[in-house]
Formats: sequence, structure tokens, C-alpha cells
Amino acid sequence: MNLKILSIVWGVKNIDTAIAFWCEALNYKLKRKPEVDFAILIPKNGQGLQLSLKLTTSDKPKRHHIDLITQDQKAEVERLIKLGATTIEHWEYEEDADYIVLLDPDGNSFCVVQA
Repeated sequence: MNLKILSIVWGVKNIDTAIAFWCEALNYKLKRKPEVDFAILIPKNGQGLQLSLKLTTSDKPKRHHIDLITQDQKAEVERLIKLGATTIEHWEYEEDADYIVLLDPDGNSFCVVQA
């Protein structure tokens, strides 16, 4: 078996906002012109996973999650908040947690992990 991840599909309520946020957050670019309800983002440097953004109208909790890893968690969290991410005020972290949970502009949670 030789399966690899092609893409992570991320449900969003606003394609344009999601494109702007995730391109800046991850140093990605559009693979091609986005459709009204779908966009594909790829790394600018050619290395990494593809992120697909799919328009959704559902208010149900999203069932997806991305973990991002960095050598400088504090600086990255600050940068992501400036781009439009928000913190979750009452998240209960375990004592030795190496991650911080943030919300993207659509309210989707993701983690920034300290390497």
C-alpha cells in the first residue's frame, strides 16, 4: 500500500477570507483561480500538503483539525492573531501541553505546537 495525503479539505463560510488567512498563515498560494465554493492552496516553496477550502453553510461543529508545528510558538501565535485568528478563552490544557488552540476567522479550531 502506498497511500499519501493529497489534501486536507477545510470547511469555511467565506472563501475569500479563508484564502487570505491561510495563504498568509502558511506561506501558501492559490494553485489556480478559485471557484465560487472551492479553492486549492499549495505551498509557495513547493513542499508541504495541499489545503482545499470548501464553502459550507452548515452551522454544525466542524469535524476537521490541523496541527501546525513551529520552533517559536509564541511568535507564531502572535502573528496568527494579527492575521485574524482568535484564542479560545476557556480551553483546559493538560499540565504539559505543548500546543495552543486557536480559531481561524471562520471559527475552525487548529493547534500551534511547539517543536
